[in-house]
This record gives sequence, C-alpha cells and structure tokens, in this order.
Amino acid sequence: QVQLVESGGGLVQPGGSLRLSCVASGFIFSTATMYWVRQAPGKGLEWVLSISSSGGTRINADSMKGRFAISRDNAKNTVYLAMNNLKPEDTAVYYCAQGSPNGPRGQGTQVTVSS
Repeated sequence: QVQLVESGGGLVQPGGSLRLSCVASGFIFSTATMYWVRQAPGKGLEWVLSISSSGGTRINADSMKGRFAISRDNAKNTVYLAMNNLKPEDTAVYYCAQGSPNGPRGQGTQVTVSS
C-alpha cells in the first residue's frame, strides 16, 4: 500500500531554513504528482506546493513564492520541500501527499518557527 514518510522538520528561528524530505513506496512514484500540504494549529489543511511527474511545479500562495521550492528525485522515490526565510506563520505539521492535496499522506513532520 501507499506509504509516505516525512522527515526534516524541527525548531528554527525566523529567517531560518529547513529542507523536508518525503520517501514514498507502494506506488509508481515517477508517475505521480506529489504535494506538500500543511496544517497549522487550529486550522485546516493547506496545499503548499505540487510537482508533476514531469517536474512542473505549482505554488499555492503568493506568501510562499521565492521562499519555498519543491523538487523530486525519482531514483530515490523522494520529494523535497526547501523552505527559506521562514516565518512564525509557517509553523505547522507538513505532510507530503500522493496524487492530490487530499490524497494519502504520511504522519507528517513538525515545523516550528520561533525565536
């Protein structure tokens, strides 16, 4: 079955950077569009970025442009989320999802931006 394992989260100061990873198994990763979604405390799920099987990317919100980037390594069945200039409002649990923002996702990795 689909299995997604996120890692790389942590506590970072405002302005800092993190790189999240998501290792996938149980499906043909190279043909799947992959998403990063996040859920902030007390809020619903928010789509962050997506990357198609051909490498095309989409970003959801203007606030993330220039700060967040998604990439994939099909040889490693891994999708990445590089986050720079992090802000307190980026604090959330970050998940990768298969196929759609509401698709199967992993257990998530906590990102906390705080001084």
